Amino acid sequence: MLFILYTTGRCNLKCRYCGGSFDPQIVPWDVKYPLRLLEELFREGDSIAFYGGEPLLNMDFIREVMETFDAAHYIIQTNGLLIDRLDDEILKKIDTILLSIDGRKTITDKNRGSGVYDSVIRGAKLLRARGFQGDLVARMAVTQDSDIYADVTHLLNLGLFDHVHWQLSMIWVDRNEWNNLWGWINESYKPGLEKLFWDWVKAMWKGVVNGIAPFQGTLKRIIYGGPYPPCGSGADTFTILTDGRIISCPIAVVDCWVRVGKIGEVDRRELEKNSPIVNEPCRSCSYLRECGTRCLYTHVERLWGDEGMRAICECSKHLIDLIKNGLESIRDALEKGNHSVEEVIYPKYNNTVEIIP
Repeated sequence: MLFILYTTGRCNLKCRYCGGSFDPQIVPWDVKYPLRLLEELFREGDSIAFYGGEPLLNMDFIREVMETFDAAHYIIQTNGLLIDRLDDEILKKIDTILLSIDGRKTITDKNRGSGVYDSVIRGAKLLRARGFQGDLVARMAVTQDSDIYADVTHLLNLGLFDHVHWQLSMIWVDRNEWNNLWGWINESYKPGLEKLFWDWVKAMWKGVVNGIAPFQGTLKRIIYGGPYPPCGSGADTFTILTDGRIISCPIAVVDCWVRVGKIGEVDRRELEKNSPIVNEPCRSCSYLRECGTRCLYTHVERLWGDEGMRAICECSKHLIDLIKNGLESIRDALEKGNHSVEEVIYPKYNNTVEIIP
């Protein structure tokens, strides 16, 4: 099981698609529960991810957790501006660090603030200079200004990141910010995705496996299946907010349907019996096995209504079809490049990468 622990509701940025810190009345900026209550839920083999807000704003809590629990994997999602707060003892225990960066400098700074791109790159370089051997993931938020091919390729070519993952910000922002939604999908995103995919296959012919998480994660689901939704929210992944509320999805901090209970009041068996929601049209969809409803929150909330669902489904199906239709080419490329499928599928454990963008 994966436990996503909010360390704080506070953030030191205010990104276009996010809004910055949570209201402390909704997600307190300090942890309000004793760690002994987490001990009642945690088991050997479980993983822990630190989340926020900006998790590195509460290093005392991170340190206390890592001194208390022997997690199978430790994961941090961070905006990358406070990397120097990770001391050597903590850093050597971390398996995955996800740094928020949206691609090229212009798009990153437009979305996240002037100078943020340079700060994140400095943080990534610092991690490498300090000998971080874990999985360093560039986690993109894709907006209408994004060029998926140019931005993903840019991050891969930096040579700093093991993997690049992206999430589509549609439905999270004002609908008016996507004034040419279907034009962007059909004229930018789909062609860019195709070009990126065939570059990925060509590289494998040469023995190089570029870490493009949505391709690798989708391939894994096509071959092996996986939980619904792919991130595991409400299935084998649960989030604990700073006030002790246990929720099935880390971003749904105010919604009643997502609440599982409260730490100290819910036992492990209740979590293991929990089952996420699968409604129509997903339940009857032929892509359900691979897509897994994509995202629990968007599946339930549907903030852009039917059009938003159609747009998200169109993007998801195109990605899945690319991988499915390219399976023979992938296998041929892997054989030529002396790699096995097992070497390519990703992630090896749930590291909070959502798989389907």
